[in-house]
Amino acid sequence: MAAEYRFCPCCAAPLALTAAQEDGGLKHRLRCTACDFTHWNNPTPVLAAIVQVGDKVLLARNAAWQHRMFALITGFMEAGETPEEGIRREIAEETGLTVTALKLIGVHDFQRMNQVIITYHALAEGQIVLSPELAEYKLLTPEQVRCWPAGTGFALADWLRSIGIEPQFMEVPAA
Repeated sequence: MAAEYRFCPCCAAPLALTAAQEDGGLKHRLRCTACDFTHWNNPTPVLAAIVQVGDKVLLARNAAWQHRMFALITGFMEAGETPEEGIRREIAEETGLTVTALKLIGVHDFQRMNQVIITYHALAEGQIVLSPELAEYKLLTPEQVRCWPAGTGFALADWLRSIGIEPQFMEVPAA
């Protein structure tokens, strides 16, 4: 869930939702009542990877998740790195694997989290050693994978279609 800003980071005055003409028309944004600071609330770029180890796809469960949901390896870009460098780093940090090849799958919006997800297919090798951020993992053949109807699940479906597999979607439990 995104942070809810109430005060200006420049002068500490209250922020107010106000309308103003911008390129593209009238926009409602949080703006400072004293110094004209604007909170743009632009989407955050997130990196994701369909990690393939041999002929299997690695899905992992985040340790903070309540449900036993398995998903792609994801993470945020660091300042000064390219998306490719960032996803290689995230895969190494979270799984201990080394990426040998990367291919861009696509870019998908995830509006519920105000994110734009950049997804890659990554060929990786090595021994899987999970970071404390991840609780467990599964290795599945592409035919066994079930997609989820949001964010990275749509990227996974695109990849499955690209290798000739019609994706199957699961029902996601309510939060």
